[in-house]
Amino acid sequence: MKKIFLTLTLIAAALCSLRAQIYAKLNGLYALVGAVNPAAEFVVSPRGAMQLEAVYSPWKSVNGHHMQFGILMGEYRRYFQSAGEGWYLGGNLGMMLFDVSKPEIRHGKLQFENRYSKGNGLMIGLCAGYERRFAERWLVDAYLGWAWMHSWYNGYSMDGQIDLYPHRPVQPRYPDPYNKSAEWYPNKIGVSIGYLIFNPAKNPRRH
Repeated sequence: MKKIFLTLTLIAAALCSLRAQIYAKLNGLYALVGAVNPAAEFVVSPRGAMQLEAVYSPWKSVNGHHMQFGILMGEYRRYFQSAGEGWYLGGNLGMMLFDVSKPEIRHGKLQFENRYSKGNGLMIGLCAGYERRFAERWLVDAYLGWAWMHSWYNGYSMDGQIDLYPHRPVQPRYPDPYNKSAEWYPNKIGVSIGYLIFNPAKNPRRH
C-alpha cells in the first residue's frame, strides 16, 4: 500500500509539473453513507484526463456486518467532446485493504455473508461517465465502474474465529486459513462535485 501511495504521489507531482487544469472533487453519494471519496482530475490533453482518487469507509460494523476498507486508484479518461465536458470512457488501476463481509446476490436481493474477510487486493477496470461544467469553476461528474478484483485474505466467523478450511477447489493436506479469489465487481459509482483549483491559462509562467 505504501508503494502504491508513493507511486500515486509521484504521478500527481508529475501531472502538476505539466501545468494542467486541476479539479478537486468529492463524491456526494459516498458522503451520504459516511464514506469519504476525494479525487483530483488533471486535464492532460484536449480530450484526455488523469484522475487520482482515494476511498475510505470508517465503518467497522453496519447492521452487524463488517464494512471497513480503503482504496487508492488511478484512472485515465478519454472524452468524446473535450476534457471535462460530456461523455467519457476510462480505464483504472487500484489497490485495496479491507475488513468486510462479502456482498452477494441471493434470490435477486443484495445480501452479505454471515462472516467477514480481512486482506488486500488489486483491481483493474473500466468506467463510463458524464461530466458537465456549470458556473465558472464548478462541474458535476456522474459515473459507474466495473473491475476485475484479485484478493488475498483470511476469513473469520462473526465471533472472530479464523476459518482454517476456506473454500477452494483442492483442499490442502493441513489446515490453512490463507485464501484468495478473483471476481468481477463494481469498483466505483457516484456523483461528484468538482471545483477548479488551478487553471494554467490564468496562471502563466513568469520569466
